[in-house]
Amino acid sequence: MVERGLVLASASLRRLELLAQIGFRPDTILAPDVDETPGLRELPRAYAGRIARAKALAVSEKLPGRVILAADTVVAAGRRILPKAETPEQARACLALLSGRRHRVLTAVVVLSPGGAMRERLVESVVIFSRLSKTEIDAYVAGGEWRGKAGGYAIQGEAARFVRYIAGSYSGVVGLPLHETAQLLEM
Repeated sequence: MVERGLVLASASLRRLELLAQIGFRPDTILAPDVDETPGLRELPRAYAGRIARAKALAVSEKLPGRVILAADTVVAAGRRILPKAETPEQARACLALLSGRRHRVLTAVVVLSPGGAMRERLVESVVIFSRLSKTEIDAYVAGGEWRGKAGGYAIQGEAARFVRYIAGSYSGVVGLPLHETAQLLEM
């Protein structure tokens, strides 16, 4: 698939940078307006896929006949979906929950063709944080890089110092699994 006509359905500069890293430069970037509220008892895998599909479809309504790339990243502690932290209190709560424990980062990627065919992949990575002191959490929150990030952290930033173990796709944890994305775009 050629990159001409490619639309990135995201406001994430990280996703744009990751796409450029593998040689794809969207013609258009359009942030979708999608309600990202999890459904009652919705599990993290289902949620990530549903939101990524909704983003792709929302953008395709505004820009029909284009190749749409959408993604959604979810941090999950067990069956619990952590929020995209918007307040310092949310960020602190997320970090306290993740402190010293294993969690999953799920990134769903969807490519919608001009004809409406949808291809998707879900990539799951495992991350284990070291135990975080209140001082470490407060210092991280004071820096502000958590704002709008799933689970209240950005692995590509200062939060990298908290990561004791990672298995899976590092770029998927950042927000776009590059191997799977390249496969979907080249189909």
